[in-house]
Amino acid sequence: MQLVTDKRKNGWSDISLHESLQAPVLNNTPAVLGKDVKILLMDEVVAHFIKTIHDHPARLVLVTAGAGTQALSWLLGVPGASRTVIEALVPYDAAASNEFLGQIPKQYVSSEVARLMAGRAFTRARWLGQPDERVIGLSCTATIITDRPKRGQHRAHIATWQTEGVRVHNLILDKGSRDRAGEEDVVSRVILNALAEALGLTERLEICFMAGDQLELKERDLTNAAAKLHQHQISYFAITDEGEIQENGRTPLLILSGSFNPLHEGHLGLARVASNLLNRPIAFELSAQNVDKPALEPLMVLDRLAQFAGRWPVIASNAPTFLAKARCFPGATFVVGYDTAERILQPRYYHDSPAEMSSALETIRQQGCRFLVAGRRNNEGRFQDASHLPVPLAFADLFTYIPADHFRVDISSTELRRSGRRGAR
Repeated sequence: MQLVTDKRKNGWSDISLHESLQAPVLNNTPAVLGKDVKILLMDEVVAHFIKTIHDHPARLVLVTAGAGTQALSWLLGVPGASRTVIEALVPYDAAASNEFLGQIPKQYVSSEVARLMAGRAFTRARWLGQPDERVIGLSCTATIITDRPKRGQHRAHIATWQTEGVRVHNLILDKGSRDRAGEEDVVSRVILNALAEALGLTERLEICFMAGDQLELKERDLTNAAAKLHQHQISYFAITDEGEIQENGRTPLLILSGSFNPLHEGHLGLARVASNLLNRPIAFELSAQNVDKPALEPLMVLDRLAQFAGRWPVIASNAPTFLAKARCFPGATFVVGYDTAERILQPRYYHDSPAEMSSALETIRQQGCRFLVAGRRNNEGRFQDASHLPVPLAFADLFTYIPADHFRVDISSTELRRSGRRGAR
């Protein structure tokens, strides 16, 4: 087996799985006992391993395609599965995969798709699980031996996504060395070992690797990025829908900022409309700093960001005002609601100084930034059309409006919190 140990590639930590997935191993009884006896004892080893997983308080949503159903069967076949498994999905057909991912990937069996699947599984686990329950998204996308020859590699990509970070295990199988059952067995064991690793367990299942097999682990530490932001070592970091982390990198051209407590369908609907109107991809932005409130702690930042996993790119920044955001993201268009646009245009948010407000707006203009404004229902229940915003003539070029017939969702995070309802799935 070839172990890939490149220490840094594209910002990922690449770790040999000889240590992370293989030790300590739950060993088999020696083969001299005979094939039938060995299989029986292997089942006992697996059952003990699965019981250890079931005894852990964390729960998961598992999504697998192409291989990995043996891992699911093992998880469900040991008593206590309901303590671990919230939901299991097998989107085998391309249409089912597209619907689950919310997009059509360029390649279905890839590290990127595994991370997207794990992110979607994670957000489903958060939605379906209990509040404050530790949850994990676990995924596998694979192509293994079938009833027709395959020209490409037999491979699998297994990913886990949780609040603290993202891991992906990339497995290339020694083509022609096993039958389908043998390849399925290896993939399923890697899936379960990856789950044990995400849970912080020390036990691992033994895996019979061939000389031509390759296995690598790449991980992203979200906790470290949030800590660096909190310590002002970086001004922002972004997490892509695939789980990549970018620190102080390329500026997104379209940004929807908010506290996202919680993220809801109004945010998502507005993002879609804005992206379609301007024909640009959109990113969400959460500021850890607030003008009127204490800064968000790193764990709270990570919890808010987790709502976007596998779905949308999201930025965490230390920019509490749009003047600070403009300096941080030059050239961006900020998507805002009517109430936010009103505050941008009120001198009382600039120390009651019209001159300071004008200076701030001029700086935003010089940074190449603009605002795209959507109407919104106010506290009295009256809908405020974006086109009625009282914008000073000198800064009219900074504001563009979304017509009410293009977007109107009368929902707010405050209302959801008061009613105890959840946000977006």
